[in-house]
Amino acid sequence: MNYEHDKYRLLVVFTAGVLIVTGCKPKMRKPTSVYLTRATKTEVLSLLRSRAKKIPQLKANGRCRLQNYIEGKKHKQSFPIKIWLNPPTDVYLQGDIAFDPQGLIAGSNEHEFWLALTPKDISSYWWGQWADETYIQKMLISPKILLEALGIARINREENWSLSKKGAFDVLEKHNLPGMIIRRIYLSKPDYLVREIHYFDNSGRATVVTELDKYEQISNDFSIPTVIKITKITQADEKDSAEIKLGSIKPKDLTDKQRERLFTRPDPQGFRNVYKIIDGNIIEQRR
Repeated sequence: MNYEHDKYRLLVVFTAGVLIVTGCKPKMRKPTSVYLTRATKTEVLSLLRSRAKKIPQLKANGRCRLQNYIEGKKHKQSFPIKIWLNPPTDVYLQGDIAFDPQGLIAGSNEHEFWLALTPKDISSYWWGQWADETYIQKMLISPKILLEALGIARINREENWSLSKKGAFDVLEKHNLPGMIIRRIYLSKPDYLVREIHYFDNSGRATVVTELDKYEQISNDFSIPTVIKITKITQADEKDSAEIKLGSIKPKDLTDKQRERLFTRPDPQGFRNVYKIIDGNIIEQRR
């Protein structure tokens, strides 16, 4: 496939900071309290699964602050975002980009995920299926990362996980069948809230780090982070950064019409560039 470099770099201006940013690994924030009782791997995984089942449908409003570099020049911008969540697989993020309240749309349902950018100078659309586990390295905005940041843990086979202690954190690690690490989760104690999630590529190199902070209790038994920082790790010296702050998070019962409108993959008709992610590769679709 042939990508035009200038279009790709322009795309980063609008999207790199919403959910994935480029830079160096951020310094770990220390929790304020330490829990001394040893928990087992089974107990921690069970806790994460239990919390994921308690997440209600919700709507959140917030803002994204973006600072990134293009050809050595720093760019800054701030724009409002809205998020709708319908656990366990449906998420919809909408960003007001370039004076268009739907200039950026990222979403997913049980089977698919997508990203659409409507500004005329970009006009691009990406989509793929959940069955492709490698797309996380390929998309600038990942619904999978957003779902996990909001608390929807994807924990299937328990034997693929291990638990260790690193300072004041309990650390879960997931490995693939060859034994290569693919995910690492830092949990603070005593609350066992997720503070960081590290994602690794097929070579075992950390590629994405999500930091979660300032949890807010939205129901009797569930809290959600109101600050989400996500970093994509590269060898570049320039540091792009973004911060998503959610100022309003409320449980919201969605109607059937709302669920259909928000979580059905939109038709790519009218977009200048359409790409599909297949086997971890971004493939341009012929128009």
